[in-house]
Amino acid sequence: MSESETPLPPAAEPQPSYVKLAMRNMVRKKGKSLTHFFLTTAGLLAVLVGISYLTR
Repeated sequence: MSESETPLPPAAEPQPSYVKLAMRNMVRKKGKSLTHFFLTTAGLLAVLVGISYLTR
């Protein structure tokens, strides 16, 4: 091993996955997450109903 190559120190604990971080944030910010979820659901439903109305 050359001097320019330094071995990485072993990580104390692995980085949490994005799913775990997202779940943790959802639990921490309960109201905002639910609001965004229902707004997204309503928006998607409105888009689908709009498309079905235009293409009937």
